[in-house]
Amino acid sequence: MKKVGIIGSGTMGIGIAQVAATAHCEVFLYDANFSQTEKSLKNLKTTLNKLAEKGKISTEKSLEIFNQITPCQEIKELKDCDLVIEAIIENKEIKVEVFKNLEHLVSKDCILASNTSSISITSLQAELKNPERFIGIHFFNPAPLMHLVEVIPGLLTENNLAQEIVDLMKSWGKSPIIAKDVPGFIVNRIARPFYGEALRIVEENLATPEQVDDAMKSLGNFKMGPFELMDLIGIDVNFSVTKTVYHDYFFDPKYKPSLLQQRMSEAKLLGRKTGKGFYDYSEQNQESRTKNQEIVKDESLYEMIFMRIISMLINEAVEAKRLGIANDEDIETAMQKGVNYPKGLLNWGKEIGYPKISEVLQNLYEEYQEERYRQSPLLRKLN
Repeated sequence: MKKVGIIGSGTMGIGIAQVAATAHCEVFLYDANFSQTEKSLKNLKTTLNKLAEKGKISTEKSLEIFNQITPCQEIKELKDCDLVIEAIIENKEIKVEVFKNLEHLVSKDCILASNTSSISITSLQAELKNPERFIGIHFFNPAPLMHLVEVIPGLLTENNLAQEIVDLMKSWGKSPIIAKDVPGFIVNRIARPFYGEALRIVEENLATPEQVDDAMKSLGNFKMGPFELMDLIGIDVNFSVTKTVYHDYFFDPKYKPSLLQQRMSEAKLLGRKTGKGFYDYSEQNQESRTKNQEIVKDESLYEMIFMRIISMLINEAVEAKRLGIANDEDIETAMQKGVNYPKGLLNWGKEIGYPKISEVLQNLYEEYQEERYRQSPLLRKLN
């Protein structure tokens, strides 16, 4: 698969294009908005020049990567590709329409893939004439830096295709794992409580976003707290993924979206990209912000925050194991390489003690009387 088409030249699209070009693939980059493609390529050139200046790649390599990418003004220019990866808006109808147009242009041997983070691969491929050649290839942002790639075969995907894509991703320098076609796949399913439970704690006025973030960083050694990470991802994007997972799991209370997050989205307080989210980024020098110095630290509060969130996360990892969404090794790899967790959640559960995790969840269930806090049937059996 040396000729690779990318549909969508936003952050993810240009990132995937860079990864493929670095792996010596001939890349054809298409976006319905050609000015977006031109803008993204200009930004990529700047990025590659900076990498060369810092000595991370040679000047020759930076030119080689850039010259491997051909901007396309029409989708038909992808007709000779061996693999086409779509990286556009998270909207099923729009994605299906793109693939329906595309499948008549490419050869019968061309593999079609979606970079969707939460939409069912089976639901996308079922609309196509040749669903067996369709698969999910989910990169994480920023694609050139994040090693994890989730490979998701749908129910109609040809049996050997997932392994072929795994091998291809390894040749691109990635760490691929195969996931079942379930809502949120591995990472976005297991990670929901990191955001959801943090939002619930703040909604209940038990702590501030600053305190929650500080607790998770100081006690859990997370690089970023939930609110800092939501601001980085985009509050609207994070909210959209949560809504998709909640809807696709038939409104399971475990994944119930947050009213606070909805209000933030409605107010266009979306995080770093709008200059304000849970934190204010309007100051010129963000490094000089003194918010951490103003946090009221409370040891017992911090312990409650950490144990509540980590117990919910470990419970999700255990449930993913029980359902065979992925094997133990892939679950651990997914959370460490996909969202930079300091430890694999299954091993973290062993370290804290599964009976302790079970106790925390049982106490939450008794206090709130909500199915949100139900335990995986496997959790009680683990020691």
